[in-house]
Amino acid sequence: MKYIKLFTVALAAWALQGQDARAQEAVLPINTIVERTQKLFEVYPVEKVHMHFDKPYYAVGDTLWFKTYLSRNLLEYDPSKIAYVEVLNSRDSLIQTLRIPLQGGAGNGHLVLDPQFLQQDNYRFRAYTKWMGNFDTGYFFNKIVPVGDAINKKLATQITFKDVSNGSNAKSQVSLQFKDGQGNILSNSKVTYEVISGWETIDKGKAETDAMGNVVLNLSAKNRADLQKGKLTVAIAGARSEKPLVGDFSLKNALWDADVQFFPEGGDLIAGLNKPVAFKAIGSDGKGLRIKGKIVNKKNETVATFEDLGLGMGTFSLLPMAAEKYKALITFSNGQEKSFDLPAVKAEGVNVMFHKQDAQNLQIAIVTSEEGFTKYANTAYYVLVQSSGYLCYAAQATLKNANILINIPKDRLPNGIAQVTLMNTAGKPISERLVFVEGHKYLDIHIKPDLAQYQAKAPVKLGISVTQGEQKLPGTYSVAVIDESKVPYDDNLENTILSNFLLTSDLKGFIEKPNYYFNEENANRQEALNALLMTQGFTRFAYQDLIAEKYPTISFMPEQGIEISGTLRMNTGRTVQKGGLLLSIPERGIRQDVYTDPNGRFSFKNLVFPDSVKATVNARGNDNYRSLVINMDQSYYPAIDKNNPYAANALQNIDQAIAPYLLNSSKEFRTSILLDEVSITGTQKKKITNKDFSALSGLSMADHRIDADRLNGCNMLSMCLSTMLTGITYDSQNQKYYVSRDYNSGGRIPVQFFLNGMPIDEPSINAIAVADIEGIEIFLKDELGTVSRMYQNNGVVAIYTKKVEKKPRMSLAQIESLMPKSNILDIYPLGYVKERVFYTPKYDLAEKKATNDLRTTVYWNPDVKITETGNIQLDYYNADGNGKYKVVVEGMDQSGNIGRKVIHYQVKY
Repeated sequence: MKYIKLFTVALAAWALQGQDARAQEAVLPINTIVERTQKLFEVYPVEKVHMHFDKPYYAVGDTLWFKTYLSRNLLEYDPSKIAYVEVLNSRDSLIQTLRIPLQGGAGNGHLVLDPQFLQQDNYRFRAYTKWMGNFDTGYFFNKIVPVGDAINKKLATQITFKDVSNGSNAKSQVSLQFKDGQGNILSNSKVTYEVISGWETIDKGKAETDAMGNVVLNLSAKNRADLQKGKLTVAIAGARSEKPLVGDFSLKNALWDADVQFFPEGGDLIAGLNKPVAFKAIGSDGKGLRIKGKIVNKKNETVATFEDLGLGMGTFSLLPMAAEKYKALITFSNGQEKSFDLPAVKAEGVNVMFHKQDAQNLQIAIVTSEEGFTKYANTAYYVLVQSSGYLCYAAQATLKNANILINIPKDRLPNGIAQVTLMNTAGKPISERLVFVEGHKYLDIHIKPDLAQYQAKAPVKLGISVTQGEQKLPGTYSVAVIDESKVPYDDNLENTILSNFLLTSDLKGFIEKPNYYFNEENANRQEALNALLMTQGFTRFAYQDLIAEKYPTISFMPEQGIEISGTLRMNTGRTVQKGGLLLSIPERGIRQDVYTDPNGRFSFKNLVFPDSVKATVNARGNDNYRSLVINMDQSYYPAIDKNNPYAANALQNIDQAIAPYLLNSSKEFRTSILLDEVSITGTQKKKITNKDFSALSGLSMADHRIDADRLNGCNMLSMCLSTMLTGITYDSQNQKYYVSRDYNSGGRIPVQFFLNGMPIDEPSINAIAVADIEGIEIFLKDELGTVSRMYQNNGVVAIYTKKVEKKPRMSLAQIESLMPKSNILDIYPLGYVKERVFYTPKYDLAEKKATNDLRTTVYWNPDVKITETGNIQLDYYNADGNGKYKVVVEGMDQSGNIGRKVIHYQVKY
């Protein structure tokens, strides 16, 4: 690939004069630092991916619509033409991967939230390009999308936690309310619960709901970490069925905790130097906490007071004194109080600080204390500024005063985060500051509906125009119109194309309410953004590695299309040169042939086909094809990053949080509710019993039997057995099962468990996959004593798993047909997401208006093209919803400039 430089780097600033002779490190010329930094940005361009969804949350049965945007360096290289979207559940298990073709830096897709495969949960959407996979996965796009269930959910819950810990023990009071899928309160119902942390059960017990379906569980653990990493599983008897209803809950919020950190601007508290100190208060859920506090010295004298700006962050001014220690006394909004130590005061040092920015310049200061200046006078330093994958500014400065100001022209800085780094002349970073630059106007998007107010199902003519200054630039945009009365949402929570490309994609960790910093309705947004940048980590690259010429290892190049590749070998392992291979994809009419290179490698490039199609790679056109073996390359994807910080956006009580949406969903899909039970006539399958196993054949007829259908909803077998084993009692103290009638009489001879005729112990029960069980038989007595004498037990629980059906013996020809063919392979590669168009009804005739229209997304268009005229008109019809409709437009022009606009209009009957 070929690259060009787009930004001019300023090298001439101040002359290097009288460098302090005390500097012991070898001088590294600033030109060397610049060259090595430029190499990183030119050879390793930065790509970012953004996703615009049609709405913030969904219900199973919906179709989720989205558009992907690619932001990249404006360097001369071929950017990625493919984006990947991964869907993960709340346990970070991968559900699906979507491959999105990008044209002009954008592509669109959809996902059907099939109720047969998806359940209510907080799903994480992770998006990236393969090129981005070469670097830290912390910079991938991440968004938590809650999905509720109003169709076939059997249990609705509401859970709250209260930390009642004393001392070192961890105790949490958990309040739960239970309702069935139809909203009926499960009153006076038996509840069993178990807390699992790792592979260990740390708490369990039984309870009963009150008349309102409420129950309070008191959970405890030896230490706080075990409880917070645990999962609570509850089983409750259903109102209309003997089958227990089971729910799982994360306990990460079960205990209250808080951490407050302090970040002096530039990195250090320097004695005698007054400077801002930022703070950040975070709760156990990862979100900011409201706090008030004061700073006291060793004499307990108050030297500063502070209060957060609304997101747990803020700043205060502090003049630290030499040999002094400072402590923060914090009061939280729940009344709790804690103290935290501030960083130690340094006797001397040099820092970089943000002074101000105006329309023309970003002003940066290099500062030290008056005492420190006597040591650092006439010392030279380097100042480097990088932003959005460009080295925008580099200069050399000599400390002539205790503080000097540097003006950086903003026309050299793109919008977004600028990383200002202060180095010594050995190239070692000694101080850093992140500053948000808004030097250029965003795309000016105008949305103009033809009316201020509409009727339900009335036609809408929506005019959209886009300008940047006096220019009208072509671009691609996505437009969503939602009925906000059914989909209420705080727009500050949204990660928009502006907040993503300019903020969150450059910062590691969780950013709460990312659009808060771009919403002009928030008066303190710039002050809050400044506090965020003083407290949030930035590690996209390290100057130390660049100076040492340690560059990233590249495993993937920017993809230009789907590629199917591999190696052709002889069955001896030797590679085959100039071997011919044919690729055929009948569904798309694709036939393509290639020849192997001297290393036996082959590649079919720039393929276009949808997902789930069959492709065949054939080497039978070669001589001695029977001796050829095709080895296909594996597809590599970035590892799933566990404990992703954006899990903090997960909704704890989805049923309650999106209740209006789920109510509408139940109306919309009421004819699609799955039946709980279906009667089927046909040949009865023979049940497995104790007579099928010699070790149990001496037992008489079972007292009770549990068939597989009663185990539906059991995640862990032990949870179900504690409520289903009729006539059996579980003793939680010694973790054994006993025949109830003997246990109540004082007998303590345990029940013996068997799995397919083989004896097992109680800890092995949860190793049995519930889905594999065909039936469970309960024997409360062993009249012949054939089992009890051998195992010294009282009672038997026999578990049987499903047997694999025996099939008739295959012929030799059938066996050969099943054997893998090495010279012709059928594969099902990941293709592009299948195309689908959002349905927009027309109510141009009176009879069409008689139907109910309960849509929440009233209009979705991911492929709005603005041409050189700078405007376009979109036509659609409103739904039945009565209230405020929200119109969201996001997009970018051909030069990579981005913009977003939101308006509302009213719909009344």
